[in-house]
Amino acid sequence: MNAKTKQKTLSAIDVHDLTVAYREKPVLWDVDFQAPQGKLLAIVGPNGAGKSTLIKTILGLIKPAAGQVLVMGKEYKPQSRLIGYVPQRGTVDWDFPTNVLDVVMMGGYGQLGWFKRPGKEEKRLAFQCLEKVGMADFVNRQISQLSGGQQQRVFIARAFMQDAPIYLMDEPFAGVDATTEKSIIELLRELKQNNKTVICVHHDLQTLKEYFDWVMLLNIRRIALGSVTTVLTPENLRGAYGGRAAFLAGKDEEDVKK
Repeated sequence: MNAKTKQKTLSAIDVHDLTVAYREKPVLWDVDFQAPQGKLLAIVGPNGAGKSTLIKTILGLIKPAAGQVLVMGKEYKPQSRLIGYVPQRGTVDWDFPTNVLDVVMMGGYGQLGWFKRPGKEEKRLAFQCLEKVGMADFVNRQISQLSGGQQQRVFIARAFMQDAPIYLMDEPFAGVDATTEKSIIELLRELKQNNKTVICVHHDLQTLKEYFDWVMLLNIRRIALGSVTTVLTPENLRGAYGGRAAFLAGKDEEDVKK
């Protein structure tokens, strides 16, 4: 295989034999996970399945007990520009005294370096990112004064400012209204059209087929990974959720098979 062919088949993210433990209790156990480029991929599973832990381990925020994470074929460095990150809203200090424009421009620090101040071009790009998410009229608003959906839009704009090939989003639809949710998924589809890879921790099984191309079912171990239509089987759902699988999917098992 020549270098050109290899580049075409390179996964956006490769996770090999990943184990993460808190106080000797496994949170992720021997997980293998490959995310193809240019896909919308959901990570789903019950509470305590290790979904957020997987995202943070890929980002280098959590050190694994074993295993390896490769991003675009190389070990990931936190200062890399390869990944844009949208954290869970509940993990952000929304009382921090900063406004919307400053939050979004933080996404450009990886390109500028920490010792160069953003200029007119960075502000212009930040405005463009805010326009994409419908928040251009809020540039001077303190983030603590925004609604939950508006805060989520601002952090997505910050991720866009990074202009990365890969985006990791930890429950981007949590706590937002239906209109904001539809707006966010349209933005994610736009990223996919530009051959970006978007990986979201997600909790709603009923919207998986509508929103995503690929899905990984996770419950400490990887249960299944692949296209949504092939992964969402009664057997795989039971492996992830137990007897609650059909109820959570909002349909009986015969419907899940279709």
